[in-house]
Amino acid sequence: MKTLEHLVTEQRNARTRDLSELSIKEIVEIMNEEDQTVALAVKRELPAIERAIAAIVASMEKEGRLVYVGAGTSGRIGVMDASECPPTFGVDFNTVIGLIAGGEGAFVKAVEGAEDDEELAVSDLKRIGLSARDVVVGLTASGRTPYVKGALQYAREAGATAISVSCNAESVVSRYADHAIEVEVGPEILTGSTRLKAATAQKMILNMMSTTAMIRLGKVYQNLMMDLHASNQKLKERSLRIVMEATGADYEAASRAMKEADNHVKTAIVMLETGRDRETAEAALDEAGGFVKRAIEAVRAASGE
Repeated sequence: MKTLEHLVTEQRNARTRDLSELSIKEIVEIMNEEDQTVALAVKRELPAIERAIAAIVASMEKEGRLVYVGAGTSGRIGVMDASECPPTFGVDFNTVIGLIAGGEGAFVKAVEGAEDDEELAVSDLKRIGLSARDVVVGLTASGRTPYVKGALQYAREAGATAISVSCNAESVVSRYADHAIEVEVGPEILTGSTRLKAATAQKMILNMMSTTAMIRLGKVYQNLMMDLHASNQKLKERSLRIVMEATGADYEAASRAMKEADNHVKTAIVMLETGRDRETAEAALDEAGGFVKRAIEAVRAASGE
């Protein structure tokens, strides 16, 4: 196992050795330049990311869950992505789960030593009832965090799919993963501060994982969110605009359809696109597994269109 000083994420960035002497303008410029390298580093791992997402989709199609596991910044990124899935895609809060070493309190206040406890990860996964249908994504910039390693080991023992996301090549956690993603972002501008480029890379990857999975599960039609939870006025207006964008209907027609569909975006769209009633639209969506395009095509085919 590589010692800490041999990890790329812990090495000094030759471009920023005089960081403390730079002006504000110079600091933000070099940070911006370094951040631009992150997307290219992620691009190099797209084949591995694609394979990992395919495994996530296969699991979720069988009602499996997506579980993010991490410590510190990595754990917070996982919790954040998980918490955004219910309002964005209308999934249950237990569909995408974020576990952070030290528990929920560690999101806002570091819990010292939690990341070094492999058994803590096992306990956390047992607590949520991890099963063979689930996918565990272990997040660690260094690639050697014991909490994440323990989680991936237990995931495989439980028959679940194990995915690792790290920012160093030949990471320890990669050995315990069915799919290993190693995004080498290079040294940080502030030595060892992996909340910078490494965290940005991890966030980009989780964006891809959750969003692509939800697209493949029928949560998106065209490039529009279909199952967002309209919990406030802003989201209710967004839902209405989505119906208008998807169908070309005007405000009045979209409003009527949404009212008849009990504010269910997918049902309103199928109704407007086919000219059929709510019952027909709901039945078609149920038969199509929630995929809007398939439901519209099925109704039109049944009508001889």
